[in-house]
Amino acid sequence: MAAYRTVMVGTDGSESSYSAVEGAARLAAACGAELVIACAYMPMRGPELARAQDQLGAEAYQVVGSAPAEETLRTATERARAQGAETIRSTAVEDEPVPALVAVARECSADLVVVGNRGLRSLAGRILGSVPADIARRAGLDVLIVHTT
Repeated sequence: MAAYRTVMVGTDGSESSYSAVEGAARLAAACGAELVIACAYMPMRGPELARAQDQLGAEAYQVVGSAPAEETLRTATERARAQGAETIRSTAVEDEPVPALVAVARECSADLVVVGNRGLRSLAGRILGSVPADIARRAGLDVLIVHTT
């Protein structure tokens, strides 16, 4: 089997997801692969957005559109570089996590998708499904589930 050329990882800004980013970055560095970091987001709308804008005032731009995802990607990229990844691309996708990550994996021709294990053993994960398990079922390519919790 050849080394991975494109490793994709998803992040939601949680410490657990940043651990997955760091693991993916170490693997990408070892393989000399490109690292693609994806962040799915659903922007606030309606009353939820109005409440946030009232509370945040001039800082409200932080919750509008893709701004939170873009900040998450900046942090993830910094953490990936610290782990030795050299070629890094990031993308914010407006969608639910599983369809967004599967779509990005296909678009970037990923050889491997890396996800954290958060949600795999929870009751909600067993009943409703978890992002790691759903990615593993739907991605159609190698998936590495790293221990992050």
